[in-house]
Amino acid sequence: MEDLSNKMSFEEIEHVIDILNPCVDNYLFVLNLKNGHYVISENAVDRFPLPAADFPDYTAAFTKVVYEEDLDLLSQDLTEIVSGKKSFHNLRYRWKDKEGKPVWINCRGNVLVDEEGRPELITGCINEIGKKQQADNVSGLLGETSLRAELSELIKNDKGVFLRIGIDNFKDINENKGMEYGDMILHKTAECIRSIAGSERRIYRLVADEFLIFGQNGTAESAVDLYRAIREGIDELIEKIGYDVFYTISAGILPISAIQDRSSENILKLSEFALAGAKEAGKNTYVIYKEENYQKFLDKKELIHTMRKSVNQNFEGFEAYFQPIVDIKSQKLVSAETLLRFRTKERMVSPAEFIPLLEESGLIIPVGRFVLHQALKACGQIQKYIPDFRISVNVSYIQVLKSDMLTEILSAISIYKIKRGSLIIELTESGFLECDANFRRFCDGLKRSEIPLALDDFGTGYSNFHYLYNLSPDTIKIDRSFTLKALNNGYEYNLLQHMVEMTHSIDLKLCVEGIETKQELDKISRIEPDYIQGYFFGRPCSFSIFMESYVTGESKEK
Repeated sequence: MEDLSNKMSFEEIEHVIDILNPCVDNYLFVLNLKNGHYVISENAVDRFPLPAADFPDYTAAFTKVVYEEDLDLLSQDLTEIVSGKKSFHNLRYRWKDKEGKPVWINCRGNVLVDEEGRPELITGCINEIGKKQQADNVSGLLGETSLRAELSELIKNDKGVFLRIGIDNFKDINENKGMEYGDMILHKTAECIRSIAGSERRIYRLVADEFLIFGQNGTAESAVDLYRAIREGIDELIEKIGYDVFYTISAGILPISAIQDRSSENILKLSEFALAGAKEAGKNTYVIYKEENYQKFLDKKELIHTMRKSVNQNFEGFEAYFQPIVDIKSQKLVSAETLLRFRTKERMVSPAEFIPLLEESGLIIPVGRFVLHQALKACGQIQKYIPDFRISVNVSYIQVLKSDMLTEILSAISIYKIKRGSLIIELTESGFLECDANFRRFCDGLKRSEIPLALDDFGTGYSNFHYLYNLSPDTIKIDRSFTLKALNNGYEYNLLQHMVEMTHSIDLKLCVEGIETKQELDKISRIEPDYIQGYFFGRPCSFSIFMESYVTGESKEK
């Protein structure tokens, strides 16, 4: 410890901190261990929930700024300093920013003692060790921190455009060639961008494989031209290194005129959104930011949030609907397909809108379980009136891949005491094109458990006969789009007739979906499918309406 006598006083150190504050990026501080008086650089108040840069009681303030899990760690260190066990403060722990998010810091301070040799002051510096670098040594470019600091000077009017470039599949380069080789590619890519972009544009390196270029007088069109020029430059670079690796770049283009909020956070967020759009579009391309696309993205996020909330509130807003399936010869009800509906407080949401989001978010797993239980519960009640009635339930490939769906099905059958032949599992083959092994194991399990399998949307995919061979479903269902073609085209009609004959020749059943009129029914009946489903016999409806209309009430007249 250093003797405070003949050295600077607390007030003098405070004055030095005030003088140096504009000159440093980190935070200088002094703490009086005897009375708790604490002074820190003014810029820390902008970053952390401190009451001020100068406050009388550090203990009360630190309970709000120090991350809860690290309070004991800091208290123990200060106790050892006060007791004389430690003569230097050097601690890595977390503070909270103004949003409550943890920020890693390294706080180092010299302990000064009074005339009697007792610890009186700690004075030193706080560094954000998790903070992004202002410059990047690998690419030789300025970093994100510098961008944030310079942004207000860069944007002076509605002119200007940001071009955010990302190397496609850069992770593969690091994994296959090593980090050192990856750094070389980053450096060469940065050189390429810098040489083509020219000195009039500002260039920054962001996260691992991304760069941000700003042209003060640029437009979306000029950014497209620049992207194409850089892409050509990358192609030449790949040729120079002998095609040792091959990689492409994607880009998001953000014109300043397209946005209102021009804060660094919003610019980084929206440029990242545009780049992500280019990646989703297949990579090696660009996307120009449009407000309507971003709003759709936000609407999707909001809908997912609403559905997640509904799942946690006992599936409020979700409801199982049922559509009748009839025997073609008797035209009597034999089964029903279970269909999912979702309603928010504002509207009924289309299944085409919310079901892909259920799959994308993984919510299809709990919601699919809900539908299964609703379907089997309904089947049990209907079988009191129609003993041989069967119920169909659609299963998503996400459920097969990410949950033990077969166990879920067998458990639900046991709970509702349904004969296994009464439940039909419908699978859409297009969803399983890339997961044949999982698909087959699941289908084999259904077969062993005597649970019929229906292949839905037959005629819309590319591997239908492949799946017939591998999976041997009990029923195939002809999609409405295929049905319409058959109703309006002689060739397609003959093709459908041959499909019916083939299906029957291998002892399978066939259901034609999408029958809406008597004329359509008569024409399709001539090719003798087994089952018919469509609006002519009934639209999807709630369980109570289904019971009244098709089970317990009077028969529907045709």
